[in-house]
Amino acid sequence: MTHRSPDATHTAAPSIRDRTGDDLEECVRVLGEVHRSDGYPVNWPEDPAGWLSRGSELGAWIVEADGRVAGHVSLAPGGPDDVAPGVWSEHGAGRAPDRTAVLGRLFVAPRARGRGVGALLIGRAVERARHAGLHPVLDVVSTDTAAMALYERLGWQPMATVQRQWTPGRTVTVHCYGAPPGVPAP
Repeated sequence: MTHRSPDATHTAAPSIRDRTGDDLEECVRVLGEVHRSDGYPVNWPEDPAGWLSRGSELGAWIVEADGRVAGHVSLAPGGPDDVAPGVWSEHGAGRAPDRTAVLGRLFVAPRARGRGVGALLIGRAVERARHAGLHPVLDVVSTDTAAMALYERLGWQPMATVQRQWTPGRTVTVHCYGAPPGVPAP
């Protein structure tokens, strides 16, 4: 009789690489799993592939585990919907919001959680931001407590909590985080 450990299906260590256009279809499929499981993103985008590959990206990465996409993150300059760059600037005695890079579009497949995928993705985005001389920041909705716990475990600092009107009649609470200075990639 052979006994299998609970992790017997997880044979290969997760690996990270740049996301390519060929990855988008699989990323959208995994994002759909995450949305059904966790409600992220809160508002399902009309064009999920376009949402994942929004313009002006500084980088986008995926983690593969067991030969499949297990997670995704992107890094971009702050846009009009990003609160954290302005909050970081207000807290920093004259630091310009354009000296930030916004970590976003972060998700991990439910089947791949607990394997360090989120930390690996965040580490790569932080590394790229630091290499570009930018400070990593992010916004997260208050209902995403698992994400907030991950960021705080990795040393990210809460900067502010704000109310955002996302759609007519829908206001959400958003927490803004900044990576502490000099945090190395995990």
